[in-house]
Amino acid sequence: MRLFELLLLLSSIGLFALTVLLKKGRRRIPVSVASGFATLLLVIHWTVEGYRVQLFFPYCITIIFLAISGYSYFKNNGPQKIPRFMLGTAYTAIAIMLVVTAGLMYAFPVFKLPEPTGELKVGTQTFHFVDTNREEIFDEARNGKRELMVQVWYPAQAGTGKYAPFVPNPQVLPYMAADYGLPGFTFQHLKYVSGHAYSGAEVSSAQTSYPLILANPGNGSSRFLHTSQAENFASHGYIVAVIDHTYNTFATEFPDGRITTSTINDLFSPGQDYRTSRENRDKLGEVLTGDVAFALDQFELIQSGQIPSHLKGRIDLRHVGVFGHSIGGATAYDASYDPRIAVGIDLDGGLYRLRDREGLRKPFLFINSESYFEQLKRVIDNRVYTDAELNRMGSTREWEDQVTEDKKLELERMRETVDEGGQVLYIENTEHLNFADVQFVSPIFNMLGITGSIAPERANSVINAYMLDFFDMYLKNQGGILMKGPDSRFPEVKFVTAL
Repeated sequence: MRLFELLLLLSSIGLFALTVLLKKGRRRIPVSVASGFATLLLVIHWTVEGYRVQLFFPYCITIIFLAISGYSYFKNNGPQKIPRFMLGTAYTAIAIMLVVTAGLMYAFPVFKLPEPTGELKVGTQTFHFVDTNREEIFDEARNGKRELMVQVWYPAQAGTGKYAPFVPNPQVLPYMAADYGLPGFTFQHLKYVSGHAYSGAEVSSAQTSYPLILANPGNGSSRFLHTSQAENFASHGYIVAVIDHTYNTFATEFPDGRITTSTINDLFSPGQDYRTSRENRDKLGEVLTGDVAFALDQFELIQSGQIPSHLKGRIDLRHVGVFGHSIGGATAYDASYDPRIAVGIDLDGGLYRLRDREGLRKPFLFINSESYFEQLKRVIDNRVYTDAELNRMGSTREWEDQVTEDKKLELERMRETVDEGGQVLYIENTEHLNFADVQFVSPIFNMLGITGSIAPERANSVINAYMLDFFDMYLKNQGGILMKGPDSRFPEVKFVTAL
């Protein structure tokens, strides 16, 4: 909660308290002074911090009290008597407004992203790539080429000016709200959240080049929801490129102002049989994997100077990693078959295209939520759903049997990567959205079970520590301590040995 918005709320509470507690003849001067102070706070708040819809009621209360105070000061006749019923109704309405405001400020805070833990400053740059060799199959018009927006975070020289905003394009926020079934204005306050990177800063001279990590958000997510992970890697000497997979994000804005939204749900419908659903997911996965390969092609052009960037000559293309969340994690796994990619990490994502390839013969790290691990453990233990469980799930035995067969194959793929130096972990008290910055957006996500009982800051630090250790081991030939087994510093991390 920001300073002046908190003071504004407290001033509204103070105005209300003075009006209720002081007798009519003694409240005029104190209320006038308090309303003037509240108005000053309102102006400072709007100027310094910016308005936000969650504070609509304090804005109204401040302006109304100022108007009443001004009218009372300049009028000549004595105070008019207001019926007790009307006065009680007004007091009740104001009290409700203040309680609602406090709740909204708690539910939708202007939060601070975790500080990067590395020693290097961080810069950021965004690229628009067009793949002239691929038709866009998820566009309703279906007459364009595949386009991507890719944001890069990298080690930087000491930057100047303000940090880049957390949300690069606030125009996409109404689409994010709609994706959660909320009014379009709900997340507008996120435009006031700042990252820790400087736009367009020069690349740090600490090293001649830096390993490249390609990152993939989940379905209905966005590149900015992996800012804290990207900034942390960059502060430790990595170049991190997060790909907005067009039509798989809730919204992507292009340089010409066009905004595309998610059309991926059109691939799936409640009436589909399991085989059709799996085929459609594989179809989507093939496009996402293609995005990673194409993005890597573009970074080869950036490295050679054919695409202008501060990153020219500074990318270590001999050491490339990939990670992702949810279906982005599956994308990371599938993209790792590319011989240019050395290592990858899947954050809580079930795999796709399992039957299209042989096992991945590379080290790969799987970090799962506790809830997803419970699903895998059911398969490991050969537990069968009861009829009552199926009814609660709204599923059928035929469907779940096919899911089980896929999960058995997925577990086999996981075991093969462990044999190549990978690991399978899960983190206690986590849910699916603890693996992206959406966990910071609102504490009510925890109440709804979207995120786990673990504190978002703790989940973020644990996940970042294990990802960094794994990439350091294979891309920098250092670290690897956390991959050796349980660590007392991270008791919530559990190693899965029986696959």
